[in-house]
Amino acid sequence: MNKIFVILKLIAPWLIAELLSMDAILSYYIAWLGSIYVFWICWVHEKEKFSGSVSSIERVMRPIFLLHFIFAAFMCLTSIFYFLDHCGYYNFEQLVKGFKPNSETFLIAKCQRLSLLAHIALVVGILLLVDNKIEDKIKDDFNVKRDPSNLIIKLCIGIYVASIATKFVPAINQFSIGLTMMALILSAALLIDGIVSRDTRTSSIGGGLFFLFFIAATLSGYKENILNCFIILGCIAYPYYKRLINIIAVPLFVLLFYVLPTYATVMRESNWSGNLSAAEARDLAIQQILEGDKVAETNWEFLTDRLSEIGMFTQFVKKTPENIGYYGLEIVQQSVLAIIPRAFWPGKPNMEEVSMERVLKAEVVDETSAVSAKTRPVVDAYLSLGTFGVAFFFLILGAICQWLNNQSELLFGGYKFGCVVVFNGIFHTLWRGNNFEFMIPNIFWGFILVLLLHYVLKRMQILVPVNEITPD
Repeated sequence: MNKIFVILKLIAPWLIAELLSMDAILSYYIAWLGSIYVFWICWVHEKEKFSGSVSSIERVMRPIFLLHFIFAAFMCLTSIFYFLDHCGYYNFEQLVKGFKPNSETFLIAKCQRLSLLAHIALVVGILLLVDNKIEDKIKDDFNVKRDPSNLIIKLCIGIYVASIATKFVPAINQFSIGLTMMALILSAALLIDGIVSRDTRTSSIGGGLFFLFFIAATLSGYKENILNCFIILGCIAYPYYKRLINIIAVPLFVLLFYVLPTYATVMRESNWSGNLSAAEARDLAIQQILEGDKVAETNWEFLTDRLSEIGMFTQFVKKTPENIGYYGLEIVQQSVLAIIPRAFWPGKPNMEEVSMERVLKAEVVDETSAVSAKTRPVVDAYLSLGTFGVAFFFLILGAICQWLNNQSELLFGGYKFGCVVVFNGIFHTLWRGNNFEFMIPNIFWGFILVLLLHYVLKRMQILVPVNEITPD
């Protein structure tokens, strides 16, 4: 019954925004602020329903905190820049006076309300499967007779070697990304644990490994890889250095969002075209950032277009269902078939091309364009079953995310390894989500990797039944 009252509180801003839909600007802002309200409900007002008596500071990497924040902030809050640009602002300066709403304004407001509905459904799905007694149900844990720091060092190196090995095996190369992320998280954990315990050896090894991952991220051309390093390090350090993280987090991420769009753009233009090596492209990107000539223009384009994809969402909603009917379960069926490895299905279609078909059908991009414009989860949910589809699929997604976290904690001794390392390492792609054709296979094969990892660690007697663990 208590959960029902929480759900009613969560739904309230969406209902209000829908009731005021005739005023596009007001409806948009209510829906946008509604997501902030949902965060407040989950993390402050009703936090005991999501984390029990455990401090949220100590459980910051569980789905209701880390995954929820990144996913919902990206889906719901980043649209403000697109909306301001639509209303006549450029670089936060109002260039158009006396703006009046038009059909596009109403479309943006509708998409924002759909995004808020998706946000609420995601949280409700998480809430329904939260288990605040999970610590009492753990059957396997790490063998305490092994030295913890040495064990983590060996696991970090072993998992990273496994990520490299799987990268070159077509049938299992999808495991490589999750294993690499696990190794990154373990290196950050070693660094922070070493600093907290004043163990120079552990902090040096962890710091060295983390630095190598960070350098690799700067050479990848993907700003997300760089952001992931800071996010992981900050989350692991947060329980020990809450005040410091609170002070530096906002200015640090403002700085990163200021420089990374230009950095990534220059890296891709220079390195991916083959003109410069990755290291040379990185140096050129840093030089252009320091000169500042390209930063302002690149940043506003990034904030209004690439950071928020609500512009693409409006184009789909404009065509569906008026010109193009709902897809029903067609997208889901394609996504389930995408689980089959190409090794077992030589004629398997290219999922990138399959997912792009609905983009081209809705004329979101031109057929001659080389741009990849894959849909986001909220778009696929809407294209499948409309408003009902958004609520239904995101309810399922939230429940799946929490269930995967529960299983990871049950299999790997609780929060510290099960949630922090396994869940967030293997399923970190759920932080932002993807289109259904990529997200559903990632979830399926990610869970297979969880089971394989549990089996291997049990066979190596790194994980043992709880009743067999005795202190030295």
